[in-house]
Amino acid sequence: MKNRKIYSFLAVFTLCFVSVHAQSNLLNAKNVDSIGIKTEAQKQSDKDEPLQYGYIDDRDILWAKTTWEYIDLNQRVNFPLLFPLRETPSRQPLFNVIQDAIEQDSVNIYRDSYFMNKLSTAEIQDNFRMKRITDIGQQRMNEGVPEDSLQLGMGEIVESELKPEDVKGYRIRGYWYFDKRQGELRYRLIGIAPMALSASLKAELQVASLSGTQMSDEQRKALSEPVEMFWVFYPALRPALHKAKVFNPKNTSQPITFDHLLNSRRFDAVIYKEDNVYGDREITQYKVENSLMQLLESNRIKESIRNFESDMWNY
Repeated sequence: MKNRKIYSFLAVFTLCFVSVHAQSNLLNAKNVDSIGIKTEAQKQSDKDEPLQYGYIDDRDILWAKTTWEYIDLNQRVNFPLLFPLRETPSRQPLFNVIQDAIEQDSVNIYRDSYFMNKLSTAEIQDNFRMKRITDIGQQRMNEGVPEDSLQLGMGEIVESELKPEDVKGYRIRGYWYFDKRQGELRYRLIGIAPMALSASLKAELQVASLSGTQMSDEQRKALSEPVEMFWVFYPALRPALHKAKVFNPKNTSQPITFDHLLNSRRFDAVIYKEDNVYGDREITQYKVENSLMQLLESNRIKESIRNFESDMWNY
């Protein structure tokens, strides 16, 4: 009985000194302007860095496999990566966190998951915002009107911006490896890519609608399908993800970070590619037009990874 009281006291004592809150100073505020104001101690505690990865010597890696997965944001378990669609005082969508890291923290982005081709500043902005001249605008320019004088409300130009609700999912590249020194199977996230309807594609759809261009169903479907926007090297993104909080449905006073959520794999994803001798071809390239067989193949790859760890302990 005495030990139980001691444990209860320690639990309450620990909770009282946790400095992570959904909205700081909410209970002590005398007016609305005081909500969100942090004390100096809270500001100091917020300056922490993401937990550093331990050093892994290449000689300690007994076995490894690279996988590419797709996180579908239509699934309820993945909603923390999508919502809220609009920023709140304490939370913002994952896409906004990535965008701010690219534009404000100068995090590099790449064309593919191998991080070989870096995108330029102009190409980055084209992914986020796009302005297109319509047929009416072209006629006005032929009449001598300068491009700067074209008006948005008159249908002479269209502007589109990529928003969080345009993001339909994320592709991630990860590295499964067996650490023979620790004797366990581990996972390391390498890269992440948003799948969305890009700003340029949204602008093309608007231009076609204003000009009355008849598009086939196949063309419209192709322009409406989410595309791989860019790839970000995950370790470079970790500081920004560590500062952003994710909603915790079990305890709103204790949110977790995006970095914690992704590193602990608190999401559901489907493998769409593994490293292989055929140039890392995707499952859809050898399981053609059969969604069931593609899903079964994805599960087979996942099971082969799990089986390797269990096989290490068989004698």
